[in-house]
Amino acid sequence: MDLGTSISEFFGRKKTIFSLEFFPPKNETGGEKMLNTAKLLKPYKPDFVSITYGAGGGTRKTTLHYARILKQEFGFEVMPHLTCVGHTVKELLEILDEFSNEGFCNIMALRGDPPKGETSFKPITGGLTYASELVSLIRKHYPHFGIGVAGYPEKHPESLDKKSDLTHLKHKVDAGADFITTQLFFENEAYFRFANECKKEKISVPILPGLLPVLSHGQVQRFCKMCEASLPNELESKLLEVDEKSQPTVGTQWTNEQVKELLQKGSPGFHLYALNQATASLEILRGLGN
Repeated sequence: MDLGTSISEFFGRKKTIFSLEFFPPKNETGGEKMLNTAKLLKPYKPDFVSITYGAGGGTRKTTLHYARILKQEFGFEVMPHLTCVGHTVKELLEILDEFSNEGFCNIMALRGDPPKGETSFKPITGGLTYASELVSLIRKHYPHFGIGVAGYPEKHPESLDKKSDLTHLKHKVDAGADFITTQLFFENEAYFRFANECKKEKISVPILPGLLPVLSHGQVQRFCKMCEASLPNELESKLLEVDEKSQPTVGTQWTNEQVKELLQKGSPGFHLYALNQATASLEILRGLGN
């Protein structure tokens, strides 16, 4: 069985990192679409792909099923997500055992969002409260695992201020995280400012910018509201100047320019929130050439 490679090793090679994120499909049709996207993007050789994990373990089996396919049939280095929501420590260790037995050795460790209908996160009895605790758990029992954590260039929606948000991030890194993938942002200055703030807090692990190719004005409004990310006036104006069919082109061009500037100014690479769709990601990759 291929035990995979810790993503921390990729960063250590000082090469440009390119990664993609998928989400577990809800049905067979969605599964076919996701796998077709993976097939189309495979020639661009992503260093790793991640696959998300539903709140309360709602997609646990689906996440593992498609993670296995992405690994075995496509040869991707796969990083499953794992959250604290709805799980005891015992259950988390069982899930980690399951991942390890399948040959996965990278985890995106997240606290997770509150279940639907709830406004604040509450751990279950015997569960964990913070992502930093999940990182510590993984590092203790699976010291060879590569561990990614989330960072928020414009602050986590639940944090009181940027300072406390950076303190929480430092706790995750100090607990054993190898790298940070950011929440989506549409102004690169937010990323560069965040990277400088992390440096001042002595957070020295690589920070991989997470980018969302915009597909529509309505979509980006929803994401920005959910993540409390800023929607630049220029991007919004460009989207509203064209019809709905042309909005994905505007979004792709915007992300393409983001990636070019990020790489020119020293970003370790980029992570695309592909949303199980290939078109925008393909256009961005083609636009970058080599």
